[in-house]
Amino acid sequence: MIPSTTASAAALELASAYQSPSLQSHSHRVFIWAAAYAREHDIAYDAELLFVAAMLHDIGLVPEFDNHTLSFEEAAGHIARVFATGAGWPAARRDRLAEVIVRHMWPEVDATTDPEGHLISRAAALDIAGKNPDDFTPAFRAEVLAKHPRLNLVEEFLTCFKSQATRKPTSSAARAINSNLDSRMLTNPLDAN
Repeated sequence: MIPSTTASAAALELASAYQSPSLQSHSHRVFIWAAAYAREHDIAYDAELLFVAAMLHDIGLVPEFDNHTLSFEEAAGHIARVFATGAGWPAARRDRLAEVIVRHMWPEVDATTDPEGHLISRAAALDIAGKNPDDFTPAFRAEVLAKHPRLNLVEEFLTCFKSQATRKPTSSAARAINSNLDSRMLTNPLDAN
């Protein structure tokens, strides 16, 4: 299911080198949820762009890339742009990658104007906050979770977001914490599988 491109392999390698097992597993699930949702709803998307965005969308949370002023998704967008430059992507494609990553924290992203942003946003909302779990059958959810378990994602993610919120009170992480992200994560139906 992973696109067989050099950039996809490199994104996986980069994410594996810096992300914890919980964040790495989350990134894989985000790609799987996004691609499966696209298939079910006939949303055309760029598989390589989607995969690279899924692998790098939370890279701004890891200590090595945690920017002291930018929100984690903006920092991740910049990291992804640098990554894509090294991968030889043209400027417009690098910009799209960064855009998709930044938009994953938007409440809604229009599928007709930004399919990859829509898919990553929707998949991350499912995986983190349990939004729209009925997009997939219980059997499919169980299969994905068996292959890519949640591990200690809730504890780790909330720790990262609370730290971001304290240090960057106007960030998307702060808005999420202030809108009861912790209770949504603690009651995520994915953890009931």
